[in-house]
Amino acid sequence: MELWLLAVGKLRPAYREACDDYLRRLGRRAKVHEVEVREAARAPTRAAQQADEAARLRARLPPRARVVALARDGTGWTSTDLARHVGTWETEGRPLAFLIGGSTGLDPHLVTEADARWSLGPLTLPHELARVVVAEQLYRAGTILRGEPYHKGR
Repeated sequence: MELWLLAVGKLRPAYREACDDYLRRLGRRAKVHEVEVREAARAPTRAAQQADEAARLRARLPPRARVVALARDGTGWTSTDLARHVGTWETEGRPLAFLIGGSTGLDPHLVTEADARWSLGPLTLPHELARVVVAEQLYRAGTILRGEPYHKGR
């Protein structure tokens, strides 16, 4: 399986360390790519910033990828739900790309274009923390699919 995390902005050291740990673990069982695109902080409006960042993310998407946008108005999944989705998508043989916006979130048009919309819940999270959570949940999903003891949920 080929997994892509495409995110706006760079991670500060503490987040970088945590994210790298989960990506390393995930990389034992899947080909993992992490792509960071520059934040458009100097754009004159929030909409312009999101549109500029969306263009950068689109340019880095792998061909034929199934795209999952992280969005507050997406569907909340349990870890088991995510594992079930990942397991289904894995059988398609297409790259699986997760899009994580910057401080202003993802462009609404980019979210609409995605194959799926995943919400980490109603809380507002720093985008750096959201990326760590996504990496951990993808690792967890893999352990659920392989029947490994990492996941203690029901």
